[in-house]
Amino acid sequence: MVRFMGVVYFLLFLIPLFYVLRFLSKTSLLHMFVKSWQSLIDRFHVYQFYKVPQFNQHFQENQLYRKINVYLNSLPTIEDSDFTNLFSGYKSNDIFFQHDNNHSVQDTFLSARVSWTNQKSDVDGIRSYVLRIKKTDKRRVFRQYFQHILTVSDEIEQRNKEIKLYMNLATENERWRSVPFTHPATLDTVVMDVELKNKVRSDLEQFLKSKQYYHRLGRVWKRSYLLYGPSGTGKTSFIAAMARFLSYDVYDIDMSRVFDDSDLKMLLLQTSSKSLIVVEDLDRFLIEKSTAVSLSGLMNFMDGIVSSCGEERVLVFTMNSKEQVDQLVMRPGRVDVHIHFPLCDFSAFKSLANTYLGVKEHKLFPQVEEIFQSGGSLSPAEIGEIMISNRTSPSRALKSVISALQTNVDNKTTVKVAQALTSSGSGRSVDESGEPGTVVCRESIHTVREFRKLYGLLKMGSRRKEEPPLPLSRSASEKDASRHER
Repeated sequence: MVRFMGVVYFLLFLIPLFYVLRFLSKTSLLHMFVKSWQSLIDRFHVYQFYKVPQFNQHFQENQLYRKINVYLNSLPTIEDSDFTNLFSGYKSNDIFFQHDNNHSVQDTFLSARVSWTNQKSDVDGIRSYVLRIKKTDKRRVFRQYFQHILTVSDEIEQRNKEIKLYMNLATENERWRSVPFTHPATLDTVVMDVELKNKVRSDLEQFLKSKQYYHRLGRVWKRSYLLYGPSGTGKTSFIAAMARFLSYDVYDIDMSRVFDDSDLKMLLLQTSSKSLIVVEDLDRFLIEKSTAVSLSGLMNFMDGIVSSCGEERVLVFTMNSKEQVDQLVMRPGRVDVHIHFPLCDFSAFKSLANTYLGVKEHKLFPQVEEIFQSGGSLSPAEIGEIMISNRTSPSRALKSVISALQTNVDNKTTVKVAQALTSSGSGRSVDESGEPGTVVCRESIHTVREFRKLYGLLKMGSRRKEEPPLPLSRSASEKDASRHER
């Protein structure tokens, strides 16, 4: 009887204790107790810590940091982390988790429990992953665990390959910021001469397979391209197509945000392998001197020692014209491949009509070809926009293109007439400022509208000369005859 009553009292004691512990488990009190207990264990050196910084001592991206980041964000325990960020994925219905700074994620491998913390330095702003693992487990699973991380991260990256666009920022703590690269252009959709496109495609394919070849030559495994031509000729779309073809991330360097030569070097060092490094409108910065980067700094960026600190990179520079650019910048080694992007011709026009309108042949094509042969020219972007605006009616689209091309021809003719009048109207004279060598026509200050009117009068005059003279009246002819008789 006494034993029975003792069991009853014990149960009566356990039931309230159970509810108390259950209540504590749902509050932060137990969480604080666990944290304190872990801190006490750490003081007795039960655990060992390993730090994986985002950049190495040469300010290059630590690939291990990136792979750990991919691995940890794929763990189911990320949802149970102290603090977790939610982001939308590439698709509208995708949501993925990413743990926050200074918070931990738990993982288990071969019965060993480890913890990862994402920390950010208050001094230089560089992020690091800190691994906490028991010393006994470290001797047993350390190497196998990291090999497991690398294998899983590679599989995830291969399965969820997503090209990113990196943009340089004008801040010292964070120089690159990335967003998903969603440009849909491909080499198949780019309007370009077919033979030239095939050559570029072959060159890129050969580059991807040439690691051993470059090493045998003692050269860095990289390639550089210059894309030059007027605005709207497709240079940016071609860069996107190259990135898609290579599956490389794009690093777009805004030269106006570069502090100096050293900063440009640092930006290059912080790019990853398998990347497309782009500098657009380079001629504008070189001619206008609107950047803090010097010419020697730019050339070192293109082929200096710093450019060799990393491989499997493609450098792409764009220009409107390379005529006024120092040829030292253009020499082989700094620029390997030059690709010209001209204004649209008839062949490119037919490709655009097929792509934008689904039209391979049309009764208006001969008229379009005739205008191209007479000197009409527009950029592919201008013609493409006309076709997009009139895509529901191919005939209307082609008529609009013909009208735009004809206007372009008329404008060119007006300019030629104006130049002819300028050179022959009042001769060449010295500028009123007295400076020799300046050619001015004093009577040639006209508006474009006046030149067009003048051009129309000239055309009317030429037509009148070609017309036969009107026959004279009978009375007039008789008078002339009588005069001759006298």
